[in-house]
Amino acid sequence: MSRTKATRIPESVSDSDRVAFDALLDDSSLGHFAFVAEGSAMLFPIAIARDSDTVLLHGSTGSRWLRSIATGIPVTLEVTAIDGLVVARSAFESSMRYRSAIAFGTCSIVSGDDKVRALEVITDHLIPGRAAEVRPHTTRELAATLVLRFTVEEFSIKHSSDWPEDQETDLAGDAWAGVVLAARGYSRELPAPDLRPGIAVPASVRALVAESDGGR
Repeated sequence: MSRTKATRIPESVSDSDRVAFDALLDDSSLGHFAFVAEGSAMLFPIAIARDSDTVLLHGSTGSRWLRSIATGIPVTLEVTAIDGLVVARSAFESSMRYRSAIAFGTCSIVSGDDKVRALEVITDHLIPGRAAEVRPHTTRELAATLVLRFTVEEFSIKHSSDWPEDQETDLAGDAWAGVVLAARGYSRELPAPDLRPGIAVPASVRALVAESDGGR
């Protein structure tokens, strides 16, 4: 059986809509990677960033799990975005609006100039424009950081944008029904306790918070 073939509600699943898959990756900053190592199933969350048709991730060179998947063993990536809550007239019919994806592939090590660029891609994915505001990585920092590129071999994306589907007997009741849309973003910035007086909030952070305010 195909790893990406839907067995339930197949109309909500696609293994070929790369545009929707890439859009979900662009909306996500956290991914969950699963793999088998030392005879056990492993799963860990980590920051991700799409780079063309691949996914970048990074962490300490001391991470045994990153070192494990860096060897090229089979890896599964899971990403989910909650777009809203479907509030039905009964708890049974209530659900979520969401987009989720499962991708199968392998990871490879990114090095040299590509490593520096990859770290900039990750930084700017989390806070657009931030990479240009901070100093370059030191040789020591680069040596302590492991950057991996996840190459997608197969993927499956599932979505739900439904409205409540209440039973006929519930429609005449007094319970409210509808959708509560989810807001993704950041509310405000908190300066570090040791920040020197007079240092202004950078443009990248101001823009990130302003964009979040506009989404609420």
